[in-house]
Amino acid sequence: MPNLKDLKNRIASVKSTRKITKAMQMVAAAKLRRAQESAEAARPYTERFNAVLGGLASAFGGSDSAPKLLSGTGKDDVHLLLVMTAERGLCGGFNSNIAKLARQHAADLIAKGKTVKVITVGKKGRDAIRRDLGDMFVGHVDLSEVKRVGYENAREIAQDLLHRFDIGEFDVATLFFARFENVVAQHPTALQIIPAKFEDGDEASALYDYEPSEEAILADLLPRSVATQIFAALLENAASEQGARMSAMDNATRNAGEMIDQLTIQYNRSRQAVITNELIEIISGAEAL
Repeated sequence: MPNLKDLKNRIASVKSTRKITKAMQMVAAAKLRRAQESAEAARPYTERFNAVLGGLASAFGGSDSAPKLLSGTGKDDVHLLLVMTAERGLCGGFNSNIAKLARQHAADLIAKGKTVKVITVGKKGRDAIRRDLGDMFVGHVDLSEVKRVGYENAREIAQDLLHRFDIGEFDVATLFFARFENVVAQHPTALQIIPAKFEDGDEASALYDYEPSEEAILADLLPRSVATQIFAALLENAASEQGARMSAMDNATRNAGEMIDQLTIQYNRSRQAVITNELIEIISGAEAL
């Protein structure tokens, strides 16, 4: 059984840890509001943008004149996985859940005889999947110095992705990120971005006449669509990370409080036992006289 000094030191240590987790929870809560507002503000634009592109794409169907970003290369032998996670930890299962989905997707592709390549965004994702998919890494994006992600960051990632596609490095690109719902729910998501996939766009086609031609507009908008979806995913990830961190730090703070209560009870019992033993010794000594 630990002595009184050890218990006292441990209580002080847990109290210090609780102060840290409480402070991190408050910081995450402050950052979450801004990140959530940004993610939610981007959703209507992204959805409408994709709806318009879906309407344009539906006019082509399987046409040979369709842009390559829409029709693809005609095969799906090489898959590129763009895995987006956080640069920092202490956010519960946020990073591990995205990495788990990416690993499972890669395993399914490998089982079908496909070639898999991986680009990671965020240090934690790279560390999480390096052991299983390390030999498939072809790139990494470091955003550790970026305090607030912007469209420029997404555009740089998209340009690299489009360049790799143009020179034939891959046939299909899939984006992995966490879609934000609320503080306790962030959903790992896999989204194919090359070749582009859109929901039924018949309504959009019926509402608009396009000038110049649909083909010319698609050729210009499809590369922007890749950057737009990556930017939306970065915003969703930022909100999900702060929500997960806030929840994790809240749980850690509560657990620290429960541990302090338990240690305090143990300390008081040990102290009472020491006092009782000292009284017994004093009484025994008095009786011996």
